[in-house]
Order: sequence, then C-alpha cells, then structure tokens
Amino acid sequence: MSKADESDQAGKSYISNLEIDQLEGIGPATKAKLNDIGIVTVLDLAVKSPSDVAEAVGSDLARATELCNKARAKLVELKYFDDDFVSASEIYRRRKAIERISTGSRNLDDLLAGGIETQAVTEFYGEFGSGKTQICHTLCVTTQLSNEFGGLNGQVVYVDTENTFRPERIAEIARARGQNSDEILNGIVVAKAFNSSHQELIVGELGAQIREHGIRLVVIDSAVAHYRAEFLGRGTLSERQQRLNRFMHTLVRTAEVYNVAVVATNQVQSSPDTFFGDPTKATGGNVVAHTSTYRIYVRKSGKNRVARMVDSPYHAEREVVFILDEKGIDDPSEEVSSSRRRNSS
Repeated sequence: MSKADESDQAGKSYISNLEIDQLEGIGPATKAKLNDIGIVTVLDLAVKSPSDVAEAVGSDLARATELCNKARAKLVELKYFDDDFVSASEIYRRRKAIERISTGSRNLDDLLAGGIETQAVTEFYGEFGSGKTQICHTLCVTTQLSNEFGGLNGQVVYVDTENTFRPERIAEIARARGQNSDEILNGIVVAKAFNSSHQELIVGELGAQIREHGIRLVVIDSAVAHYRAEFLGRGTLSERQQRLNRFMHTLVRTAEVYNVAVVATNQVQSSPDTFFGDPTKATGGNVVAHTSTYRIYVRKSGKNRVARMVDSPYHAEREVVFILDEKGIDDPSEEVSSSRRRNSS
C-alpha cells in the first residue's frame, strides 16, 4: 500500500470514528440519549432522519434538524461529503471510481454494468423460487473475495426476515468457488428480524456493525415481508407505507454515507386487472419503487432464470439469463445463451 493510500485510509478511519460530542451543541446528556439509539459517530447522525433524532432527544423537529445539518456540515468540511453545488464533471469522475461486487454470473454482472454498486440500493423482486435468495447467498461469498476476483475484501450483514438464510448453502457455494467455507461463514453477520419494528431497529444499528466488522454489503431478505404480514386491509395501508418509506430511506442513506452496497429482495403480487402480459408486480407500491436505485425482476424460465432491468438511472432495460447450481449464481452454457439471444431478437 502506498503512502497516499495509507493516508487516505487513516483519514477515512478518523472520520468514521468521529464521535458526536465533537459537534457544537451536543453535551453529555444529549450524547447519552443519542447513544441509546445507536447514534455514536457523526456518520451515524448523518444517516438518521430529524424525526428519529427529535424522538430520541425529546426536542422539537427544528432542533433535531439543526443537529443533523451540523453533522452534514462537519462531513463536508472534512471532504467526506460533497458541497451543496458540485460540477457534473466532478460527479462523473467520482462515479467512475464507484466499487462493484460481482454477482457470480457474467451475464448478471453485465446487466448491472459490472456488478452490485456501493452507495446504492439494488432491489431484486420475483416470485418464490426465482433465485432471489440464491443471489443474496452468492453475494455473501463474492463480497469477501479480493478485488481482482470481483469482491471488496469486506464482510456482510445479512438481515433475515423470512427464515431463508442457510449457512449450509453458503458453505457449498464457497467450496464450489474454491474458498474456505469456515472463513466465509465467519465473515457474515446474521440478524434475524422477528417483526417490522425489530427490522427497523436492526437497520438503525447498522453503523456500529459496519465500523466493527468492515462491512461492505448489507442484505435485506426480504424488505417488505413483515410489513405485508402485519398491516392488513386498506385501513392500515397509510401507516404501512409511511413506515416502509422511512425504512427504505434509511437504507438509501446508509448505503451513501457508509459507502456500502445494499441488496434488498422483494415479494410479488398478481394484478387481477392485467389482461395482457405478465400480471406480476412488486409489493410495496411506489414507496419501494422510488427509493430503490436499481430494480431487477427475476423469473423462472424452465431450468434457467431470467433477470430484467426494470428501473435504473442509466442501465438499459434488457434481459439476461443465469442459472442456479452448486456455485450459487452462474452462467448457462453458451448454447443456451445463444438460443436465448436469437429468440429475443
């Protein structure tokens, strides 16, 4: 590692551990209240919404907004955040340095222009058995690989809301990819969420896990399951969407502030008023659709799986084919891929 890289790493470490009492206006009492809800550093405060801070401190929204703005201003001063107004060329330069995690499939990586991006929320939705959880399990392995093999040399937080996490499958994928299964499993922190409130609490405490374990990928499998089960009927729809909106925005801020990749799976429902085409659509409504940076629809096609880019700021809307095997997510044989391309053209 060069001296410049070492200096940059030291600077990032200093910023990530900068405690909130370094900000003007935060005394011991306020610090203790913020620490109680997992806000320990300035980065943690930047992730939280003013309403969360107001509730924790017991102050009005204006005071909480002021604290959040001070955290953001401090990070701008330390060059961790951009100024309010930045040239497009500068943003383009930084975008080219965005890190990516290989999905394990060249086809799926190509659909994503290189893999799962950091500082973004990537949503995979599809019916049961379409491969969503297998994508997540494979990413748990590939994230821990070195950069030359498509990884980020980092660990993973896996938030399990549907009891679908299987360490046996992780071990199988690791061995099939020539990795030490014990080391891979030790690099995954699993949090089992029992209800939507617990799920929100876990995500609210991600900052401490990211700092402690060097997390580079956060998996939420799935994001909407608990909300869908707990809020039944039209009478609860408004509250459900508000809670879900708050949760999704926390994920977006976490990805951006901590420079991690976030992958969320989503369930589907059938639209009875669809007479032509696929009646399948993602749950969560516009709240999830608008907050996900990239949205990918996965479906079964015989023994293969098809992934389609549904929504993205810059990716083309197209389909690719992948398969599920002992390596988790993989590419089909060249004959199958060629046939699929001919049929779609």
